[in-house]
Amino acid sequence: MPLQEHHQIVSVDDHLVEHPRVWQERVPQKYREAAPRIVEVNDKHVWNYDGKAFPTIGLNAVAGKDPKDWGMDPVRYEDMIPGCYDPVARVKDMDLDGVQSALCFPSFPGFGGGTFFRAQDKELALLCVQAWNDFYIDEWCATAPDRFIPMGILPVWDIDLSVKEAERIAAKGARTISFPDSPVPLGLPSFHTRHWDPLWQVCTDTGMPVSLHFGSGSFVPGFSFSGKAPGVEMAAENVPFAVPIVLFSSNLMWSTVDLLFSGALQRFPKLQFSLAEGGIGWIPYILERADYTWERHRWYQDIDREARPSDLFRKHFWGCFIDDEHGLTNRHSIGIDRITLEIDYPHSDSNWPNSRKRASEVLAGIPDDEVEKIVETNARRMLNYPRPA
Repeated sequence: MPLQEHHQIVSVDDHLVEHPRVWQERVPQKYREAAPRIVEVNDKHVWNYDGKAFPTIGLNAVAGKDPKDWGMDPVRYEDMIPGCYDPVARVKDMDLDGVQSALCFPSFPGFGGGTFFRAQDKELALLCVQAWNDFYIDEWCATAPDRFIPMGILPVWDIDLSVKEAERIAAKGARTISFPDSPVPLGLPSFHTRHWDPLWQVCTDTGMPVSLHFGSGSFVPGFSFSGKAPGVEMAAENVPFAVPIVLFSSNLMWSTVDLLFSGALQRFPKLQFSLAEGGIGWIPYILERADYTWERHRWYQDIDREARPSDLFRKHFWGCFIDDEHGLTNRHSIGIDRITLEIDYPHSDSNWPNSRKRASEVLAGIPDDEVEKIVETNARRMLNYPRPA
């Protein structure tokens, strides 16, 4: 049935554009020249950091624009609506859209902090990771604690530093960490190693799910591939950006199957993963295929012979969708308790300012108790983020 007034939408994947002072206000004085700062190049605003220029890509801030006016070119802050970078204005845009709460991923750092992973000066990079976490939790989320859901990124190049930062942000109230959807393209150990176990232990102990956002591991299918050096991306020639936009969910298919067969879920039975901006329509097929493969091949490989992959999925994973009619039709094959909604403001997949209207359309015909789980209560349970009084 359509959304009712009592249904509160909790978006598990929105985005923010960092304002120019985020790092300049937070890193020690001696680092400020080298820390991320906005400079003007050809009348455009670009980030300057680590000896490189980083444009604020136009598709990251298209809310309020006609699709015919979208593009990949860098933009100025004046070209964006204020809700992209101002939390007070964002709340007003959420009210207009009928959204109660939002989890906001980074822009300049990359969804999983990849910009700092690739930086040369790792001492400064660590300070930049910490500065973003402090900005998001202490400034952005503190503006409206009942509307913004705290999260953090990690210095994933060092497992000990990652553990320490995860513990720090958990103490500050973080409800999840954003982690590369696959560490392998970054040249980091895979999910099949024990390398990440200390971090999984922190996430288990603190009840923080791991948010795997599409593209956060640097690999974008159809558009980029790893160069000879770990973590180096190269653009595939002449491929329109429409190709990776269509294929975005394939990243998280890889992540999901990797984790299902990694053994980590058995070692950490309470560990949770959110498949941010992954869609859900593919999940029934992948679970069917994983079970089929497991039935036939578990006897001679070093994989769990007792735990069926589809059962592990429904204990450990949360699917996230923006606009996925096929997935909702097959929602019971996924698990009605494991589906969450995302708005993706201010990105190009978002339906803002008509997100509530569109959600009502795609949820039409679904029973009220299931609608409530999909738009709100599953997300609140996953993120330990109770409904405000």
